Amino acid sequence: MTGHVTCFGEVLIRFATHDARLVVQSDALDMVVGGAEANVASGLASLGHDVRMVSRLPANPLGDKCRAALGAAGVGLSGVTSGPGRMGLYFLETGAGLRPSAITYDRAGSAFAQSAVDDFDFAAALDGARLLHLSGITPALGPGGVSLAKAAVRAAQEAGVPICFDGNYRALLWESWDSNPREILTEMVSAATVMIGNHRDISLLLGETFSGDGADRRREAAEAAFAAFPNLQVIASTARHVVNAGHHRIAARVDGRDDAVQTAEADVTGIVDRIGTGDAFAAGVLHQWLEAGDLSAMAHAGLAYTVLKHSLHGDMSLIGRAELDAFSISGGDVRR
Repeated sequence: MTGHVTCFGEVLIRFATHDARLVVQSDALDMVVGGAEANVASGLASLGHDVRMVSRLPANPLGDKCRAALGAAGVGLSGVTSGPGRMGLYFLETGAGLRPSAITYDRAGSAFAQSAVDDFDFAAALDGARLLHLSGITPALGPGGVSLAKAAVRAAQEAGVPICFDGNYRALLWESWDSNPREILTEMVSAATVMIGNHRDISLLLGETFSGDGADRRREAAEAAFAAFPNLQVIASTARHVVNAGHHRIAARVDGRDDAVQTAEADVTGIVDRIGTGDAFAAGVLHQWLEAGDLSAMAHAGLAYTVLKHSLHGDMSLIGRAELDAFSISGGDVRR
């Protein structure tokens, strides 16, 4: 199949403390470009796919920095417009030892959050597309974000373009307004072909409690989701055991309607940057989905790409196809 991937969502700038400091201890912050959908876009573009971002940025140097970062990653920018409002920001206090990382959002009133449906030409962005990727972060921004997400989904349905929806549940965003995440996210997932989410996401959607303890219980949650959402064909998730801030153990799982694959656990130590690793997982899974890979190929590519992202600073994964293909769960020495 030919065609591009359209990713829709807010692009953010991240400010992070140095040396695992708290913000209150810091006199300087590191600045990088990110955002869930932008991270998936950069990952897929780095893996050789034709990817186009649809978003809205302020017409100022911060917006320019975002355009430059996306363009450098190989992401198409024809769907990125400019408008009034500020740049959405978030601040990261990197954890250490048994202190987890913490995020503070500063994105209210951003150019994206203030945008209207008419500010985007979804029909043009989806013309010739193979896939629309979006996440639960956009509707979590408020009523305007809900309208934007629904409009993107509706346009994809009208164009016959499959949808990948990543739940990306952000409690801090949903709790900041009078929201009904279960109702809103259920409508999004109902339209999706691919869902990035685990048993907790499914529990929220269906109002039932599913345990992630063991493959059988995870399959129980997947089967309940497939029964509730007839369009859904693939559910991809990770199981993460956090030993401490610098040491995680991760396994990947991909469920289809008739089968499932769960990988062995990867021992990830010396973590450089935890943020964006879930988006890297989504990019790895979609990389194989776009290439008609089977459930095993999707699961192993997702695991490899998320593990590799833990070694990279910043939100975006810029690792190419050759390095993904050469990945070994046991690591390896210098390649010369």
